[in-house]
Amino acid sequence: MTERRQRVPDVFDEAHRRCQAGEPVALATVVATWHSAPQPPGATMLVAADGTVTGSVSGGCVEADLYERARRVLATGAPELIRYGISDDDAYAVGLTCGGVLDVFVERVDPGALPGLDAVAAARRAAQPAAVVTCVAADAGGAPNDADNSPVDADNSPADAGNSPGTPPTDPARRLGRRLVLAGGQHPIGSLGDDRLDDAASADALGLLAAGHSGMLRYGYSGQRRGSGVSLFVTAYATPPRMIVFGAIDFAAAVARIGAFLGYRVTVCDARPVFTTVRRFPEADEVVVQWPHRYLRTEVDAGRVDERTVMCVLTHDPRFDVPLLELALRHPLAYVGAMGSRRTHDDRLKLLGEAGLTEAQLARLASPIGLDLGGRTPEETAVSVAAQIVAARWGGTGRPLAALDGPIHRPG
Repeated sequence: MTERRQRVPDVFDEAHRRCQAGEPVALATVVATWHSAPQPPGATMLVAADGTVTGSVSGGCVEADLYERARRVLATGAPELIRYGISDDDAYAVGLTCGGVLDVFVERVDPGALPGLDAVAAARRAAQPAAVVTCVAADAGGAPNDADNSPVDADNSPADAGNSPGTPPTDPARRLGRRLVLAGGQHPIGSLGDDRLDDAASADALGLLAAGHSGMLRYGYSGQRRGSGVSLFVTAYATPPRMIVFGAIDFAAAVARIGAFLGYRVTVCDARPVFTTVRRFPEADEVVVQWPHRYLRTEVDAGRVDERTVMCVLTHDPRFDVPLLELALRHPLAYVGAMGSRRTHDDRLKLLGEAGLTEAQLARLASPIGLDLGGRTPEETAVSVAAQIVAARWGGTGRPLAALDGPIHRPG
């Protein structure tokens, strides 16, 4: 038996909803970062015509200035690429106090973009990856002298794109804001203005999407792989990573809650139906009544777990723990943690070793689960588990930042 919950809408959902209602929005996207930037490429902020703001790009450093710029882009329709950094000349200049640098692309998204937005929304509902490739910069150095006077349709593709492949623009600004949408294995929607550029960008964007990364691509105007021409930002809507929590206990509810907060698609699994209910785990995306190792075997065989998956074993019972951990540690999951005392941990290691696991496989087990924060309650324990998962993902030490040198925000 499996029960599911609905997720809270995010920036994309809000943009899609507004465009469906016939409202244009301004979308600001971080497309490049340097040094100790607070948000990674792909972070977005939406400004609606009524002044409503959804999302954030810097945690508060530049949002006020970006809000005004977004309102201007919403009014004029002209996209802007803005760089925020530190100004040594003016202490009151808008910038980042952390010493980082952000490039932010601000564009107006009109209801005419709905074909692409609908395709991305459908892919997300089906838990399929999707990517939006947007031209965020263009320079004259990459453009020959042929003119591009073709009209642009509502879906952002040139009306006669099929009649004049490879035609570059005299005015590079005409390329800004063009979009190509790749979703659900369908034919691409829209165009970047050149068939060969579309083909090159599609291939490379699918590579970024497979890795789950948003990022910048640079080409000549006809798809040549060179430094001058157009800069394309790929927004990757990869399927969210999974967190699977085994054991329907009060600690599991807290771990599920913080896992959802971190952006994981959370599953809670236990073999006892009386405890394994949506009412007890409202933050989980799905609640499954099944023997843990049988459920994990089904998910592995179906290809629904990958190297981004994190697993928390909170069952406290060797009947569940040992066969489950034996299976999990044989696969390259991002994190495998198990709750229990040190004595329980030692007993587990002995049983897992007898089951044939190698020292390298056993070393991947985070047990007892979590970092030493001194917490006692389920919520405090969940914070320690989440901290260990984040540290494992980004290579953090778990030590106080005050005791370390170097940048606070590490590059992804």
